[in-house]
Amino acid sequence: MRAVITVAGKDRVGIIANVTQALAKQNVNVLDITQTILPPDFFTMVMLVDAGQSTVPFGELADQMAELGQQMGMDIRAQREDTFQAMHRI
Repeated sequence: MRAVITVAGKDRVGIIANVTQALAKQNVNVLDITQTILPPDFFTMVMLVDAGQSTVPFGELADQMAELGQQMGMDIRAQREDTFQAMHRI
């Protein structure tokens, strides 16, 4: 099952490392990643991941990502790819 992880907040060292380490602990594979820093220091990242072999149910994974976001002072959301696509269809 593919999912989209979005990350937004103030830029700092270690954002990508923290998020990818948390995903790796749950056996989630990163398929694609794009990140941008908007002036002056606003970090945004979108990741496409394969959570089909995750060691936890997707709802729990989404909760873990949201909790990590709180710990980092950022907004991190995990959504199933089909839900993400439906929400962003014009």
